[in-house]
Amino acid sequence: MPNSQNPSGTTWSAERRREVADALEGTGTLLVEDDAYGELRFDGPPLTPLCALAPERTLMTGSFSKVLAPGLRLGWCVAPPEVMHHLVTAKQASDLHSNTFAQQVAARYLDAAPIDEHVARITGMYRRHRDLMLALAADLFPGEVSWTRPDGGMFVWLTLPPGCSSMALFEAALKRNVAILPGLLFYTDGGGDRTVRLNFSNADEPMLEEGMHRLARVLAGQLRAAS
Repeated sequence: MPNSQNPSGTTWSAERRREVADALEGTGTLLVEDDAYGELRFDGPPLTPLCALAPERTLMTGSFSKVLAPGLRLGWCVAPPEVMHHLVTAKQASDLHSNTFAQQVAARYLDAAPIDEHVARITGMYRRHRDLMLALAADLFPGEVSWTRPDGGMFVWLTLPPGCSSMALFEAALKRNVAILPGLLFYTDGGGDRTVRLNFSNADEPMLEEGMHRLARVLAGQLRAAS
């Protein structure tokens, strides 16, 4: 996920993209570029996708659920023709057919509405939410906590100080009606217990502010308990 990766929110630089494309050249490797969040970019111009840098060695996927409606579980794929043929066969074998009604809803919307204006509107809203979350984190969180500054997407990635557990924080925050995602759920080796994913797309600004204040109080309590 070179754009606004889930869960970290990080984005690959143009130089890294070129390095990866160069490394693919002359190999039999097919890279899967998951670009679910690429259209939700807040800072700087769009970056060239790997699909454009290495079209014969890249399969690119995206999702309407991130830019159109969360419940619209439809995606898209760009791939070399010989790869697409096998993908279609595998897709038919796995679920027979995508939701016809959802496809009709998406097609009708794309035909009737200016999707670029919609994406620009939600991107502006998410940018404001990100800025608010980062400002509140700087004002409220203990100095031992660090976080990423995503240039797009939906997530901020926290790193907790030694002695703090993301699962303990999750359980304590949930008691105060604040939902966070423990980072260890994204690891396959048992790591990540000091990392947390925060989402800024699913709440309005007053809810974000209240949630961050509650989380800050929980964090302070966790640090006191760990000291």
